Amino acid sequence: MISPSEELLEQKQQYKLSKQIGYLLRLASQRHAVIFQKNISEDLTPTQFTTLIRVFETGRVSQNHLGRLAAMDVATVKGVVDRLKAKGLVISSANPTDKRRSDISLTPKGQSTVQTLMDDGLRISEETLKPLTQAEKKTLMRLLEKIT
Repeated sequence: MISPSEELLEQKQQYKLSKQIGYLLRLASQRHAVIFQKNISEDLTPTQFTTLIRVFETGRVSQNHLGRLAAMDVATVKGVVDRLKAKGLVISSANPTDKRRSDISLTPKGQSTVQTLMDDGLRISEETLKPLTQAEKKTLMRLLEKIT
């Protein structure tokens, strides 16, 4: 019978950082971030990009709901919206039924910017997935959707 300390030692010897999901996801994310920065036509962060696309997809949306759609906490979404407002891409206005809520919508400049961003996004995704076959791309996307 193996002692607990021998079992722990065996587990440690089997652990390889380069084979761990968190490490591999971080490397993939870093690679994608570099590709994003090289291919984005506007001076936007990935978070700002996501926010603009979500506003486009939803139309007028409360800032709180936008945060949930873009997977951001309240403080983060407020900062992102403030920066997008400063760039003239979104506006905020009082919600017509609840004056305490702030609704976000695209400006005309934001509308035209989103059209370009969607093309950029397709190109960025294509470049990120370039090393994979079509079947591998579909499998990766399916598996990532499953764990998120």
